[in-house]
Amino acid sequence: MKDSAVTYFDALETRSADEREAAHLAQLNGLLAEQGMDPLAALADLSALPVLRKADLSARQKAQPPFGGLLVRNAAHVFQSPGPIYEPGGVSHDWWRMGRFLHAAGVGAGDIVQNCFGYHLTPAGMIFENGARAVGAAVLPAGTGQTELQVRAAGDIGTTAYAGTPDYLKVILDKADEMGERLKISRAVVGGGALFPSLRAEYADRGIACLQCYATADLGNVAYESPAMEGMILDEGVIVEIVTPGTGDPVAPGEVGEVVVTTLNPDYPLVRFATGDLSAILPGQSPCGRTNARIKGWMGRADQTTKIKGMFVRPEQVAALVAKHDSIDRARVVAGRSGEQDTMTVQIETTATDPAAFAASVAEVLKLKGEIELVAPGTLPRDGLVIEDRRTYD
Repeated sequence: MKDSAVTYFDALETRSADEREAAHLAQLNGLLAEQGMDPLAALADLSALPVLRKADLSARQKAQPPFGGLLVRNAAHVFQSPGPIYEPGGVSHDWWRMGRFLHAAGVGAGDIVQNCFGYHLTPAGMIFENGARAVGAAVLPAGTGQTELQVRAAGDIGTTAYAGTPDYLKVILDKADEMGERLKISRAVVGGGALFPSLRAEYADRGIACLQCYATADLGNVAYESPAMEGMILDEGVIVEIVTPGTGDPVAPGEVGEVVVTTLNPDYPLVRFATGDLSAILPGQSPCGRTNARIKGWMGRADQTTKIKGMFVRPEQVAALVAKHDSIDRARVVAGRSGEQDTMTVQIETTATDPAAFAASVAEVLKLKGEIELVAPGTLPRDGLVIEDRRTYD
């Protein structure tokens, strides 16, 4: 239900699910047509399209620099992220869709945002500056480091909001205490790292409301917190799927899996881009009245590649093992130690009763032999792990 006490960035935030799905499908089909791809009958049909992974994107960019032959328009900047991977950036209104997050956090006209994200090579600084511009806030382009100068500038100009990684704000505040400087920061919008509850509580004790977003250099804003702080609300310009790691297959509602995002940015659309992060869809809607789906937030990395007995085992191999047998519902590789040697157990959900029936496939697909443990369908945890490393090195 729409909360009459909340002001929304735009009407898109309170659309019905049917309105949102129809609009997303129309936008997506328009972008697919521009790239010579067939239209989809429904958003659920996205799962039939291939997943684009960072490694694939890097390889494409090496073959066709700088953007791998993908559709790119109105690029005012070119950024470099580790890999290296190159991303375009635009300067039009809310190009990365960060304004929606800043608005939800209460940042707007009259605020001065101390932007402590980096401005060099990587796009984070420009992403948040673009968002601040979208809500009418002024920006101090502070970047990283030089903390004493940051404190002096914040005090002199009366900075009211902070943008940056969660922990660097504490560095600034502690330095301000040391310098005897009283700052006016009352809001913080953070990303790029874990916001621990204890740190959020410390900021609250200082009178600073701190909210976080989930964004990437390639996609822009994907999800964000509102003051309700119950999960992270999906941005209106993306379609998010949660899939089994190593595959493009959607998991059941509520299960943990890899976050795969289709962005509807007409200047740089990415279809089924795998973030490598784990999360899960939350049931229901946010108490703040925004009606889009929510994710739990960052729950770990989907790339669980693990070296066992000197060989790398990858999520894609586990997916290939499952696909090889109709009788396998899902599988999980468990790495352990016995004495001074690695062990590998392959847990297989199946109604079959003979482990030997899968031995040849395990050796062929995983390139290793190991113990095979058959378990009943529905037994394995739905926690997003397909490779579990139980080894300790104490």
